[in-house]
Amino acid sequence: MNVTHLECAACHLEHEARRLLNLCRECGKPLLVRYDLERAGRTLTRESLVARRADLWRYREVLPVENDGNIVSLGEGWTPLLRSERLGKQLGVDQLYIKDESQNPTQSFKARGMSAAVSMAKELGAQKLAVPSAGNAAGALAAYAARAELECFIFMPDDTPRANVVECEQTGAHVTLMPGLITDCGAEVARRKEAEGWFDVSTLKEPYRVEGKKTLGYELAEQFNWELPDVIIYPTGGGTGLIGMWKAFDEMEQMGWIGSKRPRMVTVQASGCAPIVRAFTEGKRFAEEYADATTVASGLRVPKAIGDFLILDAIRASGGTALAVTDEELIDATREIGAAEGIFCAPEGAACLPALRKLLAAGEVKSDERVVLFNTGAGVKYLEAFS
Repeated sequence: MNVTHLECAACHLEHEARRLLNLCRECGKPLLVRYDLERAGRTLTRESLVARRADLWRYREVLPVENDGNIVSLGEGWTPLLRSERLGKQLGVDQLYIKDESQNPTQSFKARGMSAAVSMAKELGAQKLAVPSAGNAAGALAAYAARAELECFIFMPDDTPRANVVECEQTGAHVTLMPGLITDCGAEVARRKEAEGWFDVSTLKEPYRVEGKKTLGYELAEQFNWELPDVIIYPTGGGTGLIGMWKAFDEMEQMGWIGSKRPRMVTVQASGCAPIVRAFTEGKRFAEEYADATTVASGLRVPKAIGDFLILDAIRASGGTALAVTDEELIDATREIGAAEGIFCAPEGAACLPALRKLLAAGEVKSDERVVLFNTGAGVKYLEAFS
């Protein structure tokens, strides 16, 4: 619609937009979609949003699909931003909020990215889609591929929560369970995709999942009446949501919707799989693969993220930080959030609470700051973690 080109996030080489592409042909890093934001802003205004559809496609002019008939939607996005007064009072935080992504159609924030990615795959002529996944991305791809009448091939670790596996099977996907981690599943997709005719929709290995995820940033700004929060605490595996929000903030500033002030971006990982935390602490721009990764929060069990440098760049540019919490802490936090606010968080989302406690104790978050915790999915998909 208003897409001008794709740009490598690392070497900035431009690529044409209207063809199926995965990574930069020069350096193998992620590609990002660029828009004519001046043109987009002629019809996409803050005022125009009042009368628009209540899903992520309300931001149509800064999403990549050319033909509306190719939009594959189940009503994703425009999730509630809930004021957490009781939890905030317990913590001594005056303005605490939870952005509850469990209310998406496939019960996680992955629905956003897959809606955009599958829509573009359909528009650009893909017939078969493949993904490695720790769980929720698989469920989202299966659902949106079914909606788009595309074949879907999913590779998941064999200890993936059973609910995710059943979800994929019941929405028509071809499911393969493998020993090992998501990185092993990704290697299998990479090995077979050309021979099988699959288009790989792995995290940040195609340009469009991040476009769906960036709507988190647009929604936050709109729900806060165009004043961004002071702190965003975000559970990070592949990091597409954090990268997407950072991109959204830049686009909104270019359109004159917000100023240059940014929230401090805080990455939370599990202590058993914390490659971004380690790289941040060591002052590195790229994160080495995390050996023997383990955590009950399956979405955080990502030992190597291809977008590591984009996550670390955003954290540092915002004055944020990265920290890890234990499995015991995040499981305890699930019950604490549920009892205080009635939200049954995914373990990944619950990890934000002990992270906030650590930040408050260290004086890195003040009691009068506006803080948003992201619950990225529904706890009901992780029943094994609570047994």
